Amino acid sequence: MAGRGDPPEGTPEGLPGGEDEYRAVVFDEAFVRAAHLQEFSASERMGEHALAVRNRPGPAGRRGSGQALLLVLLTLLAFGTAVYLGLRNPYQPPPDQRAEPLRTTVVPLAPRSPVPGGDPAGLFARSPAAEYRTGAAGINLPVAARTTHFAEGQVVTALSIAKDYLVASSLEPDVLAGQTVRPARLLLDPDQLAQFDRSVASSADDGRHAVAAWVVRFDPARIALAEPAPRVQGTLRFAESTPDTLDVTADHTFTYALRPAAQGNGATEASLFTVHRTLHFRFDREDLRMHRAELLTSIVEAGPQACGTDAEGGLRPLLAGAEVPAEEGPALTDPYASGRPAAPALCGALAPAAQPKP
Repeated sequence: MAGRGDPPEGTPEGLPGGEDEYRAVVFDEAFVRAAHLQEFSASERMGEHALAVRNRPGPAGRRGSGQALLLVLLTLLAFGTAVYLGLRNPYQPPPDQRAEPLRTTVVPLAPRSPVPGGDPAGLFARSPAAEYRTGAAGINLPVAARTTHFAEGQVVTALSIAKDYLVASSLEPDVLAGQTVRPARLLLDPDQLAQFDRSVASSADDGRHAVAAWVVRFDPARIALAEPAPRVQGTLRFAESTPDTLDVTADHTFTYALRPAAQGNGATEASLFTVHRTLHFRFDREDLRMHRAELLTSIVEAGPQACGTDAEGGLRPLLAGAEVPAEEGPALTDPYASGRPAAPALCGALAPAAQPKP
């Protein structure tokens, strides 16, 4: 006989009802212990503002403090590793190094015959400088290209600074006239300024403080510049010396038309004076950014001028008609020849081919 709650035919198979309906939702003891919510008892729920359930500390809560400690330890380990690798990083920028003192060599070139004189334009036309360009136009930049560690733009900057120094120290009228050295000084590495200032104030042919190695200047009491402007020809070359330094070598010949500062006594003829300068520049990245240069070496051949034991590293041109006794020791030196000076002595003999032709 069917129960009171069952239909006469009994409980249909597969429909809700019977024990099988709740078998899938029976919670075992492990599930109950793992629950995060626990129902309060009847007496606990009778209190005012009582909640029906409360949170139970689960496994994650019990492990929270341990996980936090592990996270702190991992953070400290990562920070310590970063500091260690930073201190031992082989690619850190090199420490700032002071510029080296400039090494100077100034070689006077004495004429073997009286210095030719005449009209400046005519003298230039009969000299090896006849085809040279005028002023800064004779200082041409080579085609620039990137190096292993320097971009093309940085190479152009280095070449431009070298040219600026050549113009400031060899072609600036006020510098040539002995009135100032400021244009050249502004382009030097600060570490070399003390050496430069001492050279200007007290020039000495000691391999360190020859003013003629830094700038071309004439004694305004004796020498005056004549027109036209100086003639120039030479080359600029660049090369990467280290991953952090770029070298530029300037090899130029400057020819000046000079007159006596005092025009009396019929001394009006001009003469030519030739200066062959070989300068070795070095640039680090800070030099390129600040538009300045470090000079490593400066080799100067200049004539016609007299040789003597009282040389102080300055230029003392011989003007038209002047002559000196022929020197037996020094070999003939041509300042128009490029490359390293052929005369390593303190004085050389000016090659006749370097003078204007009659």
